[in-house]
Amino acid sequence: MSASTTNPPKDEILGNSDAAEYIGVTPRTLEVWRCTKRYQIPFIKVGRLVKYRKSALDAFLESQTVGADG
Repeated sequence: MSASTTNPPKDEILGNSDAAEYIGVTPRTLEVWRCTKRYQIPFIKVGRLVKYRKSALDAFLESQTVGADG
């Protein structure tokens, strides 16, 4: 078996622009939210680069969903 079939898939890491596009806002909006702490979306800092886990963005979108009570 190859390593890719034995390891679970890793969580995708997105840069600021890709993360913003994924959730439907501008990169600047994500920057403002991060600086003002308007939304607590977990992010990763690598030097001055900011990265987001796709699962964190999915969780944020889920938390913003209105009227989805099962």
